[in-house]
Amino acid sequence: MVVSTNSSANINEFAEFMKRTDEELNLEVKSQGEAYFASHSGNKLETDVCSAMKKIAEGTSFEGTIELVSGARFPDIVAARYYGVEVKSTVRNQWTSIGSSILESTRIEDVERIFLTFGKLGSPVEFLSRPYEECMSEIAVTHYPRYRIDMKLGSGQTIFDKLQIPYDDFRKLPNPVEPVAKYYRGKLKEGENLWWAGDSTDENGVYLPPSVKFWSSLETEGKNDLTAHGFAYFPEVISGNYNRYSLWLVTEKGVVCPNVRDQFSSGGTKDIMVSDGTNINVSAVINNVEELKASIKDAIINTEKDLLANYWEQPIKEERIKQWCEIAAEKAGKKVKGRYGEKAVDLRDILEGIML
Repeated sequence: MVVSTNSSANINEFAEFMKRTDEELNLEVKSQGEAYFASHSGNKLETDVCSAMKKIAEGTSFEGTIELVSGARFPDIVAARYYGVEVKSTVRNQWTSIGSSILESTRIEDVERIFLTFGKLGSPVEFLSRPYEECMSEIAVTHYPRYRIDMKLGSGQTIFDKLQIPYDDFRKLPNPVEPVAKYYRGKLKEGENLWWAGDSTDENGVYLPPSVKFWSSLETEGKNDLTAHGFAYFPEVISGNYNRYSLWLVTEKGVVCPNVRDQFSSGGTKDIMVSDGTNINVSAVINNVEELKASIKDAIINTEKDLLANYWEQPIKEERIKQWCEIAAEKAGKKVKGRYGEKAVDLRDILEGIML
């Protein structure tokens, strides 16, 4: 990390200072040769930027204030306590790369304005600095969400423009992952899901399953809980459509199930008694609803409203259980039936008889 203790410089002076730092670094590329920079690691590149800044600082308000400091903090350079510089690079001939975490949990407290100094170390080697928020194009995910850098990004094309949240407001949010997840969920195509933004979060707002395990390794209680949530969140499983549930199971719960169908539809028909005392012969999937009804109802009632609306793909009504019966019956159509003697019974009536 590079630190400046000068507190008198204004933003225009600092912007000009960074422009001259770029010019100095690019002159050094010509004098030292591209191979000198192309082999540098991140820490060595910070040293190069520090040296260039010290040279350019001569005769300015920054003179004598810049020093290199060890430690994993954000940003890498601090000037006048208020301004910062983050140093990033790529070994390729491109102006894009993966940047820092959106969480900024190691941000230096007093820094308010940050520039990004980017070293393009693929031939031709070149350096460029821009205001930090002007070159963050998207969110990419490694083990937690990071910015995607694009040093040639046009005006109005940043991730903050897309989120419609200014950078200084976004970075101060208690959970910045929430608006990011909402934005990217709105861009999902059918059959897609966000593997890094589930319905549970850690202290930084990001849920990531710590490991992936097979369904067969779970205890019966765990299997029943996931199956009940599958019925609750994805009513279409009743009709044999397991696509969204399968994605949810893997991406948000870290569970791989080679035979998802068996969770819901294994077994034969069975007579069950619904709420009005009628005995109805139903398929295995409806029998499983009856057996897990308490857990299904609990999941429906206690899930946060916006999250449930996302799963059901519609606004949540006051009578959630009745709404779930309506959705499940609509999704199933004529695929699932029940019989009372020789008389066919409507699926919605069966489900309401079980759940209400």
